[in-house]
Amino acid sequence: MVAYCFLSDAEIDRVFHALADATRRDIVARVLAGEQASISALAARYEMSFAAVQKHVAVLEEAGLVTKQAQGRERIVRGNPERIAGARELLTQLEALWKARFSQIDTLFSDTRSQE
Repeated sequence: MVAYCFLSDAEIDRVFHALADATRRDIVARVLAGEQASISALAARYEMSFAAVQKHVAVLEEAGLVTKQAQGRERIVRGNPERIAGARELLTQLEALWKARFSQIDTLFSDTRSQE
């Protein structure tokens, strides 16, 4: 298997599972943009229960995309840009791999056409 980045296969699976949901992607975007927010403040932005938002944050936290920190009675959610960078690195490596494969196919077709 290709060594994609510093993430293990299980970590990669958790990251992309977490990012597969639009609400979770929105939460990550908000907290990475510097909008550190409590779970209750995040919940106010969505048409879903506090518990549902809390579950989304738990999935993001398990994937390492966000962290929760106690601040009084609230839990403040912050983004983890290093984990996003790891996912971006993986996608960049996969893109390079596919571009190389397409280049090889193009070369093969060019060689075949020139032999005709």
